[in-house]
Amino acid sequence: MTVTVTLDILTSPLLDGVKHGFFTRRGGASSGIFEGLNCGGGSSDQSEIVAMNRDRAADAMGVSSGRLVTVHQVHSATAVTLDARPADRPRADAIVTTTPGLAIAVLTADCQPVLFADREAGVVAAAHAGWRGALDGVLEATLDAMEDAGARRDRIHAVIGPSISQQAYEVGQEFFERFLDEDPMNGRYFVNGANGKFLFDLPAYGLARLRAAGVAEADWTRHCTYADPARFYSYRRATHKGEADYGRLISAIRL
Repeated sequence: MTVTVTLDILTSPLLDGVKHGFFTRRGGASSGIFEGLNCGGGSSDQSEIVAMNRDRAADAMGVSSGRLVTVHQVHSATAVTLDARPADRPRADAIVTTTPGLAIAVLTADCQPVLFADREAGVVAAAHAGWRGALDGVLEATLDAMEDAGARRDRIHAVIGPSISQQAYEVGQEFFERFLDEDPMNGRYFVNGANGKFLFDLPAYGLARLRAAGVAEADWTRHCTYADPARFYSYRRATHKGEADYGRLISAIRL
């Protein structure tokens, strides 16, 4: 008997013509607090179940499991260019490729997953951009690596996938001041919250960095990971609920 699994995959018209997807948690094999398509090997979920979920994502991307490539994410501003699955996953937070049939992917659970494409040059990229990576320049590093691979940034389309939204992202004074120290204009991404806290607009900050860097077009899918537990994993929501761990969403792109 064949079991048909239906995945819930978000796409963007900005990336039309390039196979891509921001996968939600629906359609996976994990259970309990990880229920759904948990693709995080760093979680405490059963490794064989995570592998099964990644197999489903690879199948949806039209590649074999060995052609779905991720890196060891460390909240850095490091981008790597790959033409095959590396023997040892590099410590980085963005991947660039010009290799057809190689699906590159990042894992997130509130941070920004960002997919990039210069269709004309045949260059795609995927980046994991939390507040630290975005502040340190991971988006610009990704664009630099794409240019080194033959892309032109005025042809690059970039899309931010499901991320934590401003109304759910409460931060403290030290966080706020860190962004102001980088650029006083960063104050526009914050509004006052309760009890002396601030609310930070991570996707707006990411979009501003992309547009300032000169991409042709940039957009956010406008999905909040925190606000929709049926579709998305969220580190912050899991923390607020006192859960021991959380799942990771996968976002992938390929030529």
